[in-house]
Amino acid sequence: MAWVVLIVSGVLEAVWATALSKSEGFSRPTPTVVFVLGLVLSMSGLAYALRTLPVGTGYAVWVGIGAVLTAAYGMAFDGEAASPLRVLLLAGIVGCVIGLKLAH
Repeated sequence: MAWVVLIVSGVLEAVWATALSKSEGFSRPTPTVVFVLGLVLSMSGLAYALRTLPVGTGYAVWVGIGAVLTAAYGMAFDGEAASPLRVLLLAGIVGCVIGLKLAH
């Protein structure tokens, strides 16, 4: 169960990171609310998962999921560069996250 919560929390990290960008310094109400809810849920899920999982593994997986999804969202919807090298490096992060899960 901790792994499922950790993965969902990693997805929510991407949600709050993207909403933070969209909030324009907390001047836009809807993205600001999404940011706060996403942050609280993501951190709560991470805290729950770390009750069972080692902190190094759990945190690395959480950050990796959030980083990859945030970067992918930026490339897909915000006009960030999607070069083959960037995609390859993001795939490397995914591979490392999977490796951490398997090594656990």
